[in-house]
Amino acid sequence: MRVQSLFVALLSFSTISFAQQIRGDYMESRSADVYVAQCFANGETGLNGKQALLAWRIDSGAWNGVKLDGLHVAGAVRANATLGDPYDNPYPAKVVMLVDDRATAEQRQALIAFAQHEAGQLFENVVEVKRVPMELEIPDAAIAHAHVHGSGVGAHAMFRAGTLARIETRSLNDNDHICGNETTYYPPLTTVETATPAVALSDVYQGDGLNEDWANHGRRSAYLAHFTVDGSTMARK
Repeated sequence: MRVQSLFVALLSFSTISFAQQIRGDYMESRSADVYVAQCFANGETGLNGKQALLAWRIDSGAWNGVKLDGLHVAGAVRANATLGDPYDNPYPAKVVMLVDDRATAEQRQALIAFAQHEAGQLFENVVEVKRVPMELEIPDAAIAHAHVHGSGVGAHAMFRAGTLARIETRSLNDNDHICGNETTYYPPLTTVETATPAVALSDVYQGDGLNEDWANHGRRSAYLAHFTVDGSTMARK
């Protein structure tokens, strides 16, 4: 009976732990190349890379007990320096939070809390929250295209937040190797799984709150990824 009780307890704990996990897809793009050679990156430091879009689609899971299945959250960021530059301080940054308009008031708060947990100090200073229709589509082929040495354009991925923000990407290919020494020079801005660099065909933010907007095209500035996060209350302590 003790063995059976222990088995039931372990099964129950495993089920609860799985239920507390948040899983989904992630996309980011910024105003500097992330898949780039150091010489090119040095040329952009201090000039570009102060703006970024970060977006999540939650396939399943809850944050602090609030179910978020199928919902999206994103942030448009304006930092004080090139994001990822180890020799300068991008903080304090400003962020406009973009929240799925299908979310309830409770879910909106949970989505914002989740995004702030993931982005950390980057999302600390929220200047505005906007409710907008959102979609994020990352085909499996887009993330599977991690070898970045194909000759075709590869798979496309897309994020859209109403008329305020959008990212459209394609997979990297041989034509994107400008000098041959490219690498993932800047890592993703959040902790994710299987992050794959991509070309941002468009990276656009056209809203207020940051005292600027932007439209970048054709940069090797995006990441596509999956994520799994512990969404329990204890995860935030």
